[in-house]
Amino acid sequence: MDRLRRTRMNPHLRSLVRETHVRADDFIYPLFVKPGEGIKTEVASMPGVYQMSLDEILKECEVLQALGIHSILLFGIPAVKDSVGSDALCDHGIIATAVRAVKRAYPKMFVVTDLCFCEYTDHGHCGIIDHVHETVDNDLTLGISGQQALVHARAGVDMIAPSGMMDGIITTLRDALDSGGYVNLPIMSYSTKFASGYYGPFRDVAESVPSFGDRSTYQMDPANRREAIRESLLDEAQGADILMVKPALAYLDIIRDIREASNLPLAVYNVSGEYAMLKHAGKAGLIDYNRVMMETMIGFKRAGADIIISYHAKEVAQLLS
Repeated sequence: MDRLRRTRMNPHLRSLVRETHVRADDFIYPLFVKPGEGIKTEVASMPGVYQMSLDEILKECEVLQALGIHSILLFGIPAVKDSVGSDALCDHGIIATAVRAVKRAYPKMFVVTDLCFCEYTDHGHCGIIDHVHETVDNDLTLGISGQQALVHARAGVDMIAPSGMMDGIITTLRDALDSGGYVNLPIMSYSTKFASGYYGPFRDVAESVPSFGDRSTYQMDPANRREAIRESLLDEAQGADILMVKPALAYLDIIRDIREASNLPLAVYNVSGEYAMLKHAGKAGLIDYNRVMMETMIGFKRAGADIIISYHAKEVAQLLS
């Protein structure tokens, strides 16, 4: 019998020599908060994922901590949307209110906020619209992004995660935070974010379907590998503290490429479409859901991810425990 086969026979030894490990504290769990009370509405396209009012968000944080998950990514769904996403620029808006409440109730919870405008605008795009070209005006959006970062910082957030893919966003946010006295507040950049078909269910839960066009003018072409690496390295040069690849499952090669090109911590976003595919396939009896889910998480780690943002996080933590 060869040596490799011997190491696979005993379960304890197999664990000792395993090259890639998945742990509960590898995960950041996304949460979607909206105004109201007693609201916990399941999203039909994403079984097990909910829009929640703040009181329900706080209950969920208690569950997460009991499972060993200590990091969340907050998305806000305001009561009123407008052309510039004003609620995102308000110290008493939905996201700032949620950050303050979570940090007050669970001071050890590591709170990350999505910094973008698509959930807050009535047109569903990620910033101020250039109506001549029917796309986002990059430079005008940078201006209000700095304001948004300071709103999150004043509320007590632990890290911000800009997701809009605006050119120059990391420099803008770093300058705004440093000028505001938040020099130690880290930025997790959505540094390589593709214009992907895997985002469909997210737009249901975040209520952020674009009212016209798509986001391909400011998100990445899925066909472009070299550009994908360059985008992340540009954000690193601008001062990002953590890089990210989004989506994850169809872009394992990009994860590996960026892992080899940069020494920064690397996150992946296991997005809504990836989650929904496994959920519905498992429900239909087409796959062993738990086994495929864990194999997928191992794949992300093996490709080079340090952090996994995933709607599966609670289920993974339950299996690991």
